[in-house]
Amino acid sequence: MLKVMDEAGISKSVVSSVASYPRQVVSINNWLFSIKQKRLIPFVSIHPFLDGFKDELKRIQDNAFGIKLQPEFQNFYVDERAFPLYEEIQKLNLTILLHCGAEISSQGEIRSAPERVLKVIEKFPELKIIGAHMGGFLMWEEVLEKLAGKNIYLDTSDSIRIMKKELLEQFFEKHGFDKIIYGSDFPIQDPKEEIEFIKTLNISEENKQKILSCNIKNLINL
Repeated sequence: MLKVMDEAGISKSVVSSVASYPRQVVSINNWLFSIKQKRLIPFVSIHPFLDGFKDELKRIQDNAFGIKLQPEFQNFYVDERAFPLYEEIQKLNLTILLHCGAEISSQGEIRSAPERVLKVIEKFPELKIIGAHMGGFLMWEEVLEKLAGKNIYLDTSDSIRIMKKELLEQFFEKHGFDKIIYGSDFPIQDPKEEIEFIKTLNISEENKQKILSCNIKNLINL
């Protein structure tokens, strides 16, 4: 990963991992804590069904910058079982990197669909959420309608290059540039290609820098 970062001109990266089951949380987090360094910023794991999650959140607060949740892998609906977890995360002022939208293999109801994420935002107005994949992979028109302009950060991972140009321009107009964050989805995607695409966008250099670095620095106080 550090080699790829060097090739892409990336100084720091968020590294995240998902505990599909509650029993995996502590061991995954121990590993993420162990790799923390100047260039690697851990966003660790938690599971809504973990007994004693408050104790683990306190450990996270002392050792990490944020939390990754993946409702499709962790088998929970974002607007149901996880509310006690969000309440505690909001109290601790931690940031959530939340997978949003479909998976390629998704079938049936999407656990992190935009209307469900909107309920979370409305219930927890001070909760800091990064909605991965521009707020809802393959559900961008619904994201534009229901989430754009709301109190949520959107990351570009595996999305911005495949969205229609007109739709992306509508996102920029409605959501602005202060809450859009570059995301690589490495190792699935090539970080350098994503960065180069952002640099070609017909937006100001100031707004490109907001997406590529300034917004995430402000969000997690780097």
